[in-house]
Amino acid sequence: MSKEKYYITTAIAYTSRKPHIGNSYEIVLTDAIARYKRMQGYDVFFLTGTDEHGQKIEEYAQAAGVSPKKYVDKVAGEIRSICDLLNTTYDKFIRTTDDYHEKVVQKIFRKLYEQGDIYKSEYEGMYCVPCESFFTESQVVDGKCPDCGRELVPTKEEAYFLRMSKYQKQLEDYIEANPDFIYPESRKKEMVNNFIKPGIQDLCVSRSSFKWGVPVDFDDKHVIYVWIDALSNYITALGYDPDGSSELFNKYWPADAHIIGKDILRFHTIYWPIMLMALGLELPKKVFGHPWLLFGTDKMSKSKGNVIYADDLVRHFGVDAIRYYLLSEMPYAADGSITYTTIIERYNSELANTLGNLVNRTVAMSNKYFGGEILAPEAPEAVDDDLKNTVLGSVATVEKCMDDFHVADALEAIFSAARRSNKYIDETTPWLLAKDEDKRARLGTVLYNLLESIRIIAVQLKPFMPETSDKILEQLNTDISSYESIKSFGALKAGGHVGTATPLFGRIDAEKMLEEIEKETAVSEAALEEKKEEIPGVAMIGIDDFAKVELKVAKIKDCVPVKRAKKLLELTVDDGSGLRTVASGIAKWYKPEDLVGHNVILVSNLKPAKLCGIESCGMILAADCEQDDVKVIFVDDIPVGAKIR
Repeated sequence: MSKEKYYITTAIAYTSRKPHIGNSYEIVLTDAIARYKRMQGYDVFFLTGTDEHGQKIEEYAQAAGVSPKKYVDKVAGEIRSICDLLNTTYDKFIRTTDDYHEKVVQKIFRKLYEQGDIYKSEYEGMYCVPCESFFTESQVVDGKCPDCGRELVPTKEEAYFLRMSKYQKQLEDYIEANPDFIYPESRKKEMVNNFIKPGIQDLCVSRSSFKWGVPVDFDDKHVIYVWIDALSNYITALGYDPDGSSELFNKYWPADAHIIGKDILRFHTIYWPIMLMALGLELPKKVFGHPWLLFGTDKMSKSKGNVIYADDLVRHFGVDAIRYYLLSEMPYAADGSITYTTIIERYNSELANTLGNLVNRTVAMSNKYFGGEILAPEAPEAVDDDLKNTVLGSVATVEKCMDDFHVADALEAIFSAARRSNKYIDETTPWLLAKDEDKRARLGTVLYNLLESIRIIAVQLKPFMPETSDKILEQLNTDISSYESIKSFGALKAGGHVGTATPLFGRIDAEKMLEEIEKETAVSEAALEEKKEEIPGVAMIGIDDFAKVELKVAKIKDCVPVKRAKKLLELTVDDGSGLRTVASGIAKWYKPEDLVGHNVILVSNLKPAKLCGIESCGMILAADCEQDDVKVIFVDDIPVGAKIR
């Protein structure tokens, strides 16, 4: 009998830069769902990948002095390596620069154009480069992007448009007939009330102002806009082709679940379904918009200096500890939070204490009292029943939670079973039973119940903490790990022997680790400051861009060396509006006494940045003269506060 199929995808990651841990949460979440479905017996196809076209990529590549393809090759490699580091089991990793994808995207565009769903017109409005999105005046919030809050660029250009409005009624009917299509409910209400009911506007689906994209094959002035390109990956990866699709596509489409961030829900629940309707294809069964992982209470951002990367976390805590934190910390609908302090707290209390101690002392007691032999449970007592009911109840709870994507609640059910098992040890006091030979059978029963409970817990942990699950089963010395084996209590075979008790998670000295992390961060910041590479090529800017820079004359009131960075000086300057601190990498060429009292040119509206623990609020101008020679631009004859233009 053939297995039931299950097709699940992440959103594809944008290749602008290395992803932080907030970006990585999605791949871990999707992997846990995919692993769980496989454990249940589904034929799973799990897709992830990278989105590699667009104006922003073109600009990043130009600034770096490399071709767009070379730029995205590097970042796509970083993204894939992080997916592998986090032990994710994707079946395919698609890149939108893959030849087969680009060819089919061109075919899709042509098909929609020939059947009248795409037409040529002119776009005039506001454009957000980071979001790759156009907005009407009614959508703009205080002159800025309603999605990311950044500045918008007035844009006027010839473009092709998708007749979104044509399919509005069809989309509304589908959402009404399929109440679980947009998930959770709060996200559905947001999409329907804020974006669909007010009226769906036709969508700009090509650009002519940049070249890094899939060319429109019948109009070489245009490249296909990112959302047609990127969203199509879910079908091109399976072998969709307007001229005849593959067996793989026919087997797995429609998608059972798209797992995507709440910030791109609009594109996946309005644009994407309408594209599919226009192509005559079935719609995905569910689009789950997950919340964000915040740093404390803030969204992660390089400019804020609060970015944490997966490779750093794994180095400090191990893969499974990070998978556990990500999956257990994120509520179903609200944003989650991550800090090094909270990771350590959860690590010690839940992984080291609750789970680690349970496994370690149970296996140790089995070896101590019975030479590792697993005795049959021949002396039951009433206290055993509550343990069994709790452990078996967790199996049913986890199944229901995973069906609804309540992954954090699923993990909580498993750890509740572990906490109940620890309580059972306290209730039955095996160390006292061991002192009475007449209680040998009862001691054997207690240890059997604990070992079987641990086995069921370990099997359930497999989708979430695969390496830890394997380690536990290895200590139990059992290969009984099927999903069916955890639906009843007692599958563990008596007469076998457990393995050696080995700690799963050693306790972390919080103070010591936080101190080490702080030092590492300081060293990294200093290294970045000292190792600023010159970027070949200079990006062209317009007068509007230059007008954003505020240059003012400031007097250097004080100057001291920065102990942790030999090239940094800490300047206190007055630009006429008050004192501020500026960190400058000029210690190699100037002593503090050479600078104090001089007037310099200050970039006064530069975003504050932390350098070696100093919040630098601005930048002073200097010139590269001869090789390895830098001179600060002094303007002592110009009054403090004067604007440079």
